[in-house]
Amino acid sequence: MMNLGTISINPYYRRHYFKQDEPTANTGSTVTNQKSCPPALEKFLGRMTHEGLFGQELIHLYFSNLYRRRLSKSTIKIYEDTLLGFIKFLKSNGRHFIETVVREDIGAYVEYEQDRGMSLSTVNTRSRAVYAFLQFLADRDVINSKVLKRKIRVKLPETLPRAIDPEDIRALLAVLTDSRDRAVILILLRTGMRIGELLNTKLVDVNLTERRIDIFEAQKNRVGRVVYISDDALAALKRWLKVRKGVGDYIFCGYRGRPLSYEAARAMFIRHLVKAGLGHQGYTLHALRHTFASELLNAGMRLECLQQLLGHSSIEMTRRYARLTDNTRKDEYFRAMTIIEREGTRGHYRRDCSLPAVS
Repeated sequence: MMNLGTISINPYYRRHYFKQDEPTANTGSTVTNQKSCPPALEKFLGRMTHEGLFGQELIHLYFSNLYRRRLSKSTIKIYEDTLLGFIKFLKSNGRHFIETVVREDIGAYVEYEQDRGMSLSTVNTRSRAVYAFLQFLADRDVINSKVLKRKIRVKLPETLPRAIDPEDIRALLAVLTDSRDRAVILILLRTGMRIGELLNTKLVDVNLTERRIDIFEAQKNRVGRVVYISDDALAALKRWLKVRKGVGDYIFCGYRGRPLSYEAARAMFIRHLVKAGLGHQGYTLHALRHTFASELLNAGMRLECLQQLLGHSSIEMTRRYARLTDNTRKDEYFRAMTIIEREGTRGHYRRDCSLPAVS
């Protein structure tokens, strides 16, 4: 059990996060409801100890909360790497307790990450992770909530999601002879699933008869959304299931029945890109999701429907793809221009744009 004697714990904090039968080292007070430490968290805390970092008690409490919320392993890994770097930064700048963090420390950390050459999106991802941790502490009166006012963000240039060119898609599909690899890429391309969602999909989540995949949100532990399987993706999936070894519950298994790792999936995708002569294009697995979205919009799908398929919480996120649909925009332009040219400037299509007189 972690030594909790280095921090002062208020009653709310103690009541919700510590065991009833374990006294703190500095006050002798009893504490409630502290659960055993998951092995991965124990390893992370051991790493902090090895590097002589402070704040292990608070980190323990925070990550125990993340595990209770059933966040994905990849999300927890981002938080681990970020908070480890943040505490190292604080230590190098003379801080010895997380409780003494001020807003200027966060600003300095953001600048430090930029100076290290981190991309702006990575800097913002890490700052969000830091703020989430500090919000957790502020909610429990461990730090002053003023630290969280006017959150520091770096402004990102507005970039559009990059879809794969249709000719490149055809070239990529032409080299996919391995049944597993073809199934992975076609499902991503035809469902819009994120790679992490697909790798965590189990056999019981797939209904071949109804041609659907249920995507479960780990945090909420319920169906997050449903995606549907196209003809070519269904054929590829069935071919894979015929030769798939019966090890593990996941559709795409790796070592000892565990889910295929992201690193293995990424390496597979890059290998096929190179084989198709597309290694220089810089396409990513996530570009398959972008391609799915832009193709459906080009085919006339409504934004509201696409939003549900992609699992976007805001339609504004989906609307970014509308700017990719050159074909749709081109068709709309020439449709309107044909009417204008056919009927002239006095055509019946024109609306009355005159303003009413102001009395």
